[in-house]
Amino acid sequence: QGQLQESGGGLVQAGGSLRLSCAAPFRIFSTSTMKWYRQPPGNQREEVAAISKFGSTNYADSVKGRFTISRDIAKNTVYLQMNSLRPEDTAVYYCAAFLQGASSWGQGTQVIVSS
Repeated sequence: QGQLQESGGGLVQAGGSLRLSCAAPFRIFSTSTMKWYRQPPGNQREEVAAISKFGSTNYADSVKGRFTISRDIAKNTVYLQMNSLRPEDTAVYYCAAFLQGASSWGQGTQVIVSS
C-alpha cells in the first residue's frame, strides 16, 4: 500500500459531478487491472468500476450510466468521472491495482454528496 495516490474527492451537491484521479507507478499501471472501490459509512467495501490493461471496462449496476472509468497512459493515471451524484454515493473511494493475485491500494479519498 502507498504506491497508488488518489485525489479529487470532496463535497458536492446531489446531481453534481466529481472526477477522481489515481496515479500509479508505470510498472503497476501498465500491467494491472485498475479498479475503483468505495466504502460507504458503516458498510463493506464494494467494487465500483474496473479497467483492464487492454482498456475494457466494467461497472457496478448502481453506477452504470453515471460513472465512467478511463485512463491516461501518458500520465499513468486512472480516472473515475462521477456524474449525477446521489447521497448514496457518499463513501471513501479507493483505487486498487490487481495483477496475478497481488494487489496494491491507495489511501482513499472521501466523497460526500449532500441532498
